[in-house]
Formats: sequence, C-alpha cells, structure tokens
Amino acid sequence: MSSIQFALNHMSAPKLSIPDFFALAKSLGCEAVEIRNDLAGNAIIDGTPPETIKAEAARHGLRIISINALQRFNEWNDARAEEARQLIDYAKRSGAEALVLVPTNDGTGLDRQERAQNLRRSLSALRPMLEEAGVIGLVEPLGFESCALRSKTEAVEAIKDLSAERSFKLVHDTFHHHLAGEEKLYPDMTGLVHISGVEDPAIGVPDMRDSHRVLVGAADRIANVEQIRALRDLGFKGRCSFEPFAAEVHDATNPAKTIGDSIAFIRHSAG
Repeated sequence: MSSIQFALNHMSAPKLSIPDFFALAKSLGCEAVEIRNDLAGNAIIDGTPPETIKAEAARHGLRIISINALQRFNEWNDARAEEARQLIDYAKRSGAEALVLVPTNDGTGLDRQERAQNLRRSLSALRPMLEEAGVIGLVEPLGFESCALRSKTEAVEAIKDLSAERSFKLVHDTFHHHLAGEEKLYPDMTGLVHISGVEDPAIGVPDMRDSHRVLVGAADRIANVEQIRALRDLGFKGRCSFEPFAAEVHDATNPAKTIGDSIAFIRHSAG
C-alpha cells in the first residue's frame, strides 16, 4: 500500500501568514494545502486577491485542494447563493480544486423530510455553479446532535439521487465520524479526509467540541488510526488533511515539530 498523503488545513497553524503557512506545509513534505475564509488577517477574509494565492502556491510547489468553507450550505437562499458564487469564483481564480460545504449546526432543520428536501435543493442549486467553474463540492457532515446533516449516508443518497457524483464528494472528518456514530465508510465517494484527535479523558463523546480537537497521537480517543487504516484498506488513496482547532495546537511555538511528530505517529501506526 502506498504511503499516506498528508495535507495541511490552515487551521493547523492559523496564526501564520499564507506564505509562512505554505512554507510550513512544504517543509513537512506536504504537497497540498487547504485555505480558509474564516481566519481574520489571512486570505480570504483580508481581501488577498486569488491570483496572489495561486502564485504563492505555485512558488512553493503546492496544490490548493480546497477552500474551507461555505457555511450553512443546506440552508439555501439568495444570500447563500451570492456567497457561494463569490467563493466558487475565488476557488477558480486561486486554483483551488474544491469548496468544502458545511451544513447548518444550530438545531434547525432536523426533521428527516426537511433535511432531505433542503439538502437536495442546495445541491441542485450548487451543481451548475460548481460545474461551470470546474470546482468540486466537498460535503462535510458534522457529527454534532444539533447538525442537520450528520450522516454521510444521507449525503451519498442525495448526491446519487441527483446523479451528481462528478460534482460532489464527501469529506470524511474523523472527529465528526466518531461523534455521529456512523460506521459505514464511503471510500469511493470520499474526496478528502480531515484528521484531528481528542485526548481529554474527562470529556464525554456528546460533549466533544472543536476546542478539544488536537493533533493525532498515541492518546487519541476517537480512533483516527483505525479510521484511516479502514479507508485505505477499502481503496481510498486521497489526502488526509490536519484540521485541529484546539488553542494548544494554535499556540504551539514550533508547529513544524508538533505536526511532524503527528505525521510520524500516523505513518508508523496506520501506514
């Protein structure tokens, strides 16, 4: 089996500028990065032109595999459509290959029929926009009980109902997969894996939040290694992208070492 391919989400080192973040990724042997639209003082939110991002990625020899993310994508309205157009245009012009699609997570739209209708409506609206730009939509179910799209199975059913497999793939997020308690894997439908661990022994699964998400190590409680191994055994050959949210990771004085140690651990344990 080939070696695991790693990528870096900008959330793994959010205090770094784009040039420094890209340099970090390259120094760790990663050939791909994810940029975000929710980091103050960094592209995209600071107005950095997409062409500048594209040139910087090329200078470091990196692929931009996604922009993360269009939030509340399954709550479709005029404002969401405009936001989607802007992000898809930014993706196209920056060379980003995909746009991550994050569902509502506030306890609304939880009825099964309403979930299904909202999801299909949004996917149908996004599809021509993505296809015209040559950008993939990466649907990322969230495991929180307050989320209107917890299940990868529901996402896959909707994508297949619309015969939209060429336009949409899944994000398998190891954290959210564990929270959702969903056992089924969809390696053929998975375009990207987000990885982060939880080590706090005092927190129950229903109470796990983004703030608990650290780099993956030996004390991980949410079976990152097992998930990665299972996906690869089933034929997944895509990238595993680090997406930790914990302050202790963001405040690390030597992110190259901490992330590098996690890469080494996962390669030894799952690769």
